[in-house]
Amino acid sequence: MPMRSIIEPPPAHAIARFSDEFGQRFLLTVDTEEEFDWNKPLTRDAYDLHHLVHLGRFQQFCEEEQVAPVYLIDWPVANSPLAEEILRPAVKRKKAEIGIQLHPWVNPPFEEEVNQLNSFAGNLSRSLEHSKFHLLRNMIQDRFEIAPVMYRAGRYGAGPDTAKMLQKDGIAIDSSVRARFNYNAQGGPNYQSHPLCPYWLDDTHQLLELPLTTSFFGLLRKQADSIYPMLRRFPALRGILSRLGLIERIPLTPEGVSIEEAIRGIDIALDDGLPMLVFSFHSPSLAPGHTPYVRDDKDLDQLYAWFRHIFAYLKQRKVRPASIRSVMDAVIR
Repeated sequence: MPMRSIIEPPPAHAIARFSDEFGQRFLLTVDTEEEFDWNKPLTRDAYDLHHLVHLGRFQQFCEEEQVAPVYLIDWPVANSPLAEEILRPAVKRKKAEIGIQLHPWVNPPFEEEVNQLNSFAGNLSRSLEHSKFHLLRNMIQDRFEIAPVMYRAGRYGAGPDTAKMLQKDGIAIDSSVRARFNYNAQGGPNYQSHPLCPYWLDDTHQLLELPLTTSFFGLLRKQADSIYPMLRRFPALRGILSRLGLIERIPLTPEGVSIEEAIRGIDIALDDGLPMLVFSFHSPSLAPGHTPYVRDDKDLDQLYAWFRHIFAYLKQRKVRPASIRSVMDAVIR
């Protein structure tokens, strides 16, 4: 059977099942990327990597919490000797894992115009998307002496040919789908109707989709799939409905989501029987001043406090950390 498109919702029969021993797990993913001004137009060279020195502190924190993060690294990070120095030993000790994240505007070959539309790799020609991905995958393999098997498109920008590309290059897990988010207005994909649970992108069970976890909370959460898309034209209503306790969209990230909100999102996801919770955040948030979410040392302390509380709550709810390998071993093919 042909590979299905990542940007299209899957059929019901594609939902993945896991062994009973797997239980409910969580995966911590880190979009490990360059620093750039999110409020300015993208460029090929207006970026830095100053925050990478702080990866060591975060990795040590995760090891103390007995969580092995998945660092989804892009071209500038893959080419950084400092990133290699910090992450490679952790990967060798099996305390961290490495995956791929494609930011096309900073990833050769540089053939396309740098603009909003082309920042979603899935909008590029099939050959150019594959060329950029292939160079990045090979660079990561050379730097870390591993064959990465997990991918996330930067800006969640998968396209109609992305799944075929991943299959061709031996990728086993994609995590480009940010369920319940719609990026059409920016020229990207619409994941509003995609499920939260893992599912297969093909009927031969070669490529597994692990969507990022986002829960709806509130009195109208059962109707949120139909109501929330209509709020795009009235963004002020989102805040009103949230404050009234009617509909609240909660992605599992420390960026812009409080501890209390995250716990509500976790409870809903677990109570709905979701087998996998996929957390994410951007690595530049590990140092003050690089993202809107961490502007100073107080914000950074809060980020670590967020993870500390969330890890403790997950342990309380008997949700164990997962790894790429444990997911691949437990999924029923």
